[in-house]
Order: sequence, then C-alpha cells, then structure tokens
Amino acid sequence: MVISLDGETQDDFLDSYDEVHPLLEADGLHTDVAGTYAVYENVNEITSEDLERAELISLPLVVLLALLIFGSLVAASMPAVVGVVAMVGGLATVRLLTGFTDVSVFAVNVISLLGIGLAIDYALFVISRFREELAALPDGDPAAPRLAIRRTMTTAGRTVLFSGLTVAAALASLLIFPQMFLRSMAYGGIAAVVIAMLAALTVLPAILVLLGRRVDAGRLPWRRGRAVEVGDAHGRWAALARAVMRRPVAVLALTVVVLLAVAAPFLGVRWGSVDHRVLPDDAPAHVAAEKLAAFGPETSTASVLLEGADAAAVDSYLQQARGIAGDPTAEVVDQQGDATLVRVAWRGNSQSEASQDLVRDLREIDPEGGTAMVGGLTADTVDLLDSVGAHLPWMGLIVVGVMLVLLFVAFGSLVLPLKAVVMNAFSITASFGVITWIFSDGHLADLLGFTPQGFLDATNPILMLAILFGLSMDYEVFLLSRVREQWDRTGDNDLAVATGVQKTGRIITSAAVLLAVVIGAFSTSGIVFMKMLGIGMLVALLVDATIVRALMVPAAMKLLGRWNWWAPAPLARWWERHGFRDEVPAGADGRLGGDGAGGVDGADGADDRVAAGV
Repeated sequence: MVISLDGETQDDFLDSYDEVHPLLEADGLHTDVAGTYAVYENVNEITSEDLERAELISLPLVVLLALLIFGSLVAASMPAVVGVVAMVGGLATVRLLTGFTDVSVFAVNVISLLGIGLAIDYALFVISRFREELAALPDGDPAAPRLAIRRTMTTAGRTVLFSGLTVAAALASLLIFPQMFLRSMAYGGIAAVVIAMLAALTVLPAILVLLGRRVDAGRLPWRRGRAVEVGDAHGRWAALARAVMRRPVAVLALTVVVLLAVAAPFLGVRWGSVDHRVLPDDAPAHVAAEKLAAFGPETSTASVLLEGADAAAVDSYLQQARGIAGDPTAEVVDQQGDATLVRVAWRGNSQSEASQDLVRDLREIDPEGGTAMVGGLTADTVDLLDSVGAHLPWMGLIVVGVMLVLLFVAFGSLVLPLKAVVMNAFSITASFGVITWIFSDGHLADLLGFTPQGFLDATNPILMLAILFGLSMDYEVFLLSRVREQWDRTGDNDLAVATGVQKTGRIITSAAVLLAVVIGAFSTSGIVFMKMLGIGMLVALLVDATIVRALMVPAAMKLLGRWNWWAPAPLARWWERHGFRDEVPAGADGRLGGDGAGGVDGADGADDRVAAGV
C-alpha cells in the first residue's frame, strides 16, 4: 500500500504521518511502515535513548578519570559541575529558541556533546592553573586564593575566553545555510559553548576562591604529600619538542605524508542524504524497507508538476523523460486545469549518483509553453547538495576570517593564525578520510554495527567541519598562550616552544582523554550520522592532541623562528597598545605565569620587534 501525506512543509508532513500511522494498526494485523517520515520518527525515538545512554556512560567515567588526573575528590568534581551547568544552560537556551524558530531534535545531542566536553576542557585548564599558582604562594597567606585566581584568570581565563569565542564563531558559520538541521546545530552548539565558557569564567573561579587550598581535599592515598606539577623547560614534553626542532623538515614531511595518506579516501567520497540505512537493523522503518526490497528491485520515483503545458507539450515531456539515461518510466497520475502531475520511476537507490544524475536530466527538459517542477526524495538530495556547494565557500571565508582576527588579537601575529588554519586542515581532512573509509566504503561495518550507505550524508561533514575547526583551535590557543608568555619573557623562540609544550603537555593530554570519553560515548549511537560524527571527532581530537600538537606545531614554529610573531608594523603597534597580552596583576610580586620568572624579560627586545614589524 502506498500512502501520500498531505502538507506543504516538513512539519505538515510529520503531522500527517502522526495522524495516519495509528490508523494502520488493527487487531490480528501486523503492519510495517517504511518511508521518509517513518525513518524520521524512528530517528527521533532512538536519538533520545542514545542521548540518555551516552550521558550515563560519560559522566561517571569523566569523574573517575578527573580523579586520577587531579588526585583529589574535590578538584575532580569541578569539571563535572561545570559540565552540568553548561548542558542545562544550553538546553534552556534552545528551549527558549523553539518559541521563535524550528529546532532539530539533534541540537540536544550537540549541546550534550559540546557542553559537557568543552566545559570539562575549560575547567581542567582553569583548575590546573589555579593549583599551580596557589602552590607557588605561601601556605599561611589568607589572600593567596584571591591572588591565585587573579593570576589564573589573566592567563588560563584569557585562553578559555578566546577558545570559547573561536569555537562559537566556527559554529556560527552554520547559520548561513538554509537547512534547518544545520541551523539547529548552530543554535545548540553556540549555546553550549558560550555557557560552558561563561561557567568556567564565573561560576568556577567563585567556587575556587571559596575552596582555596581545600580544592585538593580528599586526596588519593598515593597522591598525598605530592607537590603540584608546574612544569619547566626540562621535562619529557620539552625533550620531545627539542627533538622535533632538531629535525623540523623531516618531522613535518613525515607527518604530512601520513596525514594525507589517512585523508586519501575522502578524494573518492560520494554524497547523498538520509534513508532507512541510518537506522539500526532492528528499527521498524529499517525492517519495513528491507521487506519491501525483498519484493523486487529497488525503485525510486520523482514527481513532476507541469504547469501551463497543453496536451501536446505533456506528451512531448513524457517522451523526453522516458528517453533519458536510466530507462525511467513516466506517466500522468493527475490533471487539474492546466496543471499536470507526472510520476517518473526508475530502478535503483534514490540516493545513488545515477539517480541524482537522472533528476538533473529531468530538470533539463523544457516543456513547451509551460514550466516543470521536479520533486521527490532524490530531488531533495540534489537540492541539498547544490545548496551546500553554494554556501560552503562562504562558510570557509567566514570561519577563516574570524579565526585570523581572533588569534591576532590573542597573540599579536598574523603568521600564527595562518599556521593554525593549515594545521587544523590536516587533522580535519584526516578525520574525513577515516569516516569515508568506514561509513561510505563500508569498512568495519560489522564491528561498529551499522549498514553501509555507500555515501556520506552531505550535512554531516559540514557540521563536522564547523565543530572540528573550533575544537582544533582549543588546544592550539592553550599551547600558544604559554608559548607567548615565554617569548615575551626571553625572546628565545626555541625555549618558548619547548616551555609551552612542557607546560601544556600533561594538561592537554588529560583534557583530550576526558573529551575522548565524552565523544566516544556518543559514537555508540544507533543512528549512523551520530556515530559518524562521534568517530570523526574522535579521530580529529586524537590527531590534534598528538601529531599536530606534539610534532607539527613545534616543527613549524622552529622553521618560522622569529617570523612566528610577525605582523605589519601598524598592526603590531596596535596590538602592543590594545591587544590581549598577559599582564602581571597588581601585587603579584613581579611573577608572571607561576614559574618564578621576574617581570617581562627582554622588554626592550619586544619593542624592537614591534618597531621592525616582526
């Protein structure tokens, strides 16, 4: 039985489906319902279940891992507290937005993923710096917590601010797309990121000041009496950075070749949209679609509305439609006045490239004296791909432009933002290569529990691009902020890079592990595109936290040398006056950054660099 739903918008069709579906049930009758809106219904149901399961998996693991990282119960609980605040605040914000615009149910998943994940990252950065600053102050000083938090907020707090702004800006680029799904992801993602950032900059510092040294209360037995690690330029991470900087060309060449090889499958990517295969094998709509397929070869259809075409023009259109590649059938199914409805059918999956080409050929047919509008699932996919292709360059320009401005304001360099964009491109394309190899080509399908579609849903890489570009900047900003601190003190590029890598090595690794747990929990989703998003983000995260941060960045900064900090002289002078340089708070005893360095060494050299535009 074929049932046509009434409506003009997607919401209308969903309402019609909700009305019709219960009427198909009867005693003694088993009914299987397939089709686009049956898939949507199953997706919504499974998404809610997946979200609950992911949160139940991730939050306890996050607290346990934070306990191992910090070594104390109180400090370990702080990232989870900030994560819950971010998630609840993000959900409340999106709930308010539903009063003004449509929001996809998947916005909830993005809020949980980014809200928990980034809140944990930001809390980790702030708490670690606070403990480091507090450990350097006298034990009996009652003002120590306030002084430590002031130093923390001028360093780690500044980093969190710029990280949050970069991630939010990347997600905001999704707003230029007309698709409700992508716009909804922007609403949810921006809300989650901004609230996670604000919680880390307001709620968390207030709690830390109240706790003071009690932030280390409830220490694990084997961590008692152990000093907080503050790091220097002589640890294992610094040694790795120095080893990389001794052979920067070889390291860069090797890592670039490896990442390009991982990204290579993306060159053969095929594009499509959602069908029943995004669901688990046992989902009702998936089962129904498989049963239908057992009756014979899969058939796809398109509806063509001819307006203003007389009988001769309609006959001509039918003949031309039947003659295009794919051997379709074409017949008139309804006629009212000068409007004629034609149904075109052909064998093959509606999402295949052949079906997309067939629809494009149909749209090339010009009915004499009238107009033709082609609709249907394949036509929707063609429109989606065309829309994404038209808006993608603008998205890229917006993201890159905003990143260049924000990172220049943060670090006073035009070279470092460009380097960061290039580094991010490698990790993102590597993740795209992995998801193409898995989800389009079908590798590991049995292990991961999904049905290969033979293509990628066109909206997923766009969403991944926005999220990953923002997240990739997270660790970049944190690392560069420490490098910039040391560069301002010494003017020694190699020392600055080694010190920055050493001081951020353990904390970035810890943050990556915690975020990987959150992302990994979401990759267990039964919905293929949520699984794809989780695995793609996990790959990019691991590449960023290891290959890019520990190998590519030190090698590139070694080759660039003093040019790392270059900006045209007028911009350099502007940044010296107005940029967000880390400053020593009043009463900080001349100490910047918690390592005992006095003041900003090499200030005259810094002035010389500005005057030279370097």
